[in-house]
Amino acid sequence: MGDYMKLTVIGCWGGFPAAGGATAAYILEKNGFVLIIDMGSGALSNIQSFVPMDKIDAVLLSHYHHDHVADIGVLQYGWLVDMYVTGRKNVLPIYGHTLDQQSFAQLTSERTEGIRYKPNEILTIGPFEVQFMRTKHPVPCFAMRITDGDKTIVYTADSAYTDAFIPFAKDANLLIADCNLYADQDGAAAGHMTSEECGMIAQKAHVHELMLSHLPQFGDHKNLLSEAAKVYKGEIHLAKKGFVWK
Repeated sequence: MGDYMKLTVIGCWGGFPAAGGATAAYILEKNGFVLIIDMGSGALSNIQSFVPMDKIDAVLLSHYHHDHVADIGVLQYGWLVDMYVTGRKNVLPIYGHTLDQQSFAQLTSERTEGIRYKPNEILTIGPFEVQFMRTKHPVPCFAMRITDGDKTIVYTADSAYTDAFIPFAKDANLLIADCNLYADQDGAAAGHMTSEECGMIAQKAHVHELMLSHLPQFGDHKNLLSEAAKVYKGEIHLAKKGFVWK
């Protein structure tokens, strides 16, 4: 781990994980600080291929749909077992919004503490500063603009298309976009975006690189890349487990 910001994709599937995979989960590291962004189904099993569970410093959640939080309970069990084995009693902070009080309350356990973030304020977690934006999704969900003071990553989390992403993502080094649908589909009702919409945001916001994530379980993912490339002329990545950006 260096003094640069490093992102590792852990889970990139929407809804449920493909065999051996995981839904939304990303490791963000700098100067030895380990932040997990979303903790979807299969996340903890796969995270441990990259960082030990006890090296996680904080978790940050966009919203409480299962494909973004399913492994929170598993992580809580993991840290509890670790306490019995090692005697460690440090508490893991899990940051979430309080627009769903019942889900937020479940973030606190014997060795984890739910910490409320205020969507209209900048949140500092370790070396990172996070700004939030409410997205267009069936439940309260927040996109994130994360910076270490040098580079900036924007994560749309789950959302239907909205023009608000263009100023929010402006000049970001990397845009991680919810690409759950192909160009000929309509994501408005489901609260997800198409490949073309992701490319349009990236192009208009002048982002340096685009990553398509929250991928569909159907169709040929190469088409997502080609469809996005029709409108965005920068570098495009298709998210996959183990992909590293730094």
